[in-house]
Amino acid sequence: MGLFRTAFVYVRNHYAGELNEIDSGYSFQYNEDYLEALTSTAVSLTLPFKKEPYLSKTLFPFFDGLIPEGWLLEVVVRNWKIDHKDRFGLLLVACKDCVGNVSISEEKI
Repeated sequence: MGLFRTAFVYVRNHYAGELNEIDSGYSFQYNEDYLEALTSTAVSLTLPFKKEPYLSKTLFPFFDGLIPEGWLLEVVVRNWKIDHKDRFGLLLVACKDCVGNVSISEEKI
């Protein structure tokens, strides 16, 4: 399984897991310590807690939904020179401090 890019996913500033771009699409896996913490909450209702990785041929709808739309998307595309179709790239640059309790980082904090 080839790994291309990785996004580190945080919930309320706690490291929750990794979203990976892979040969066959995408994978998301919760961090083991995060799963065991009593105060942890799932990243989304569509990604409930489980130890095994989630796999998808397309970017998971929850993560795709974090990407801005409309004029704000145009600002991101223009400023970072990212193709509209590169949803993972858009997620990495535009969702470091997005609305809600989930944030995305290119580096593990």
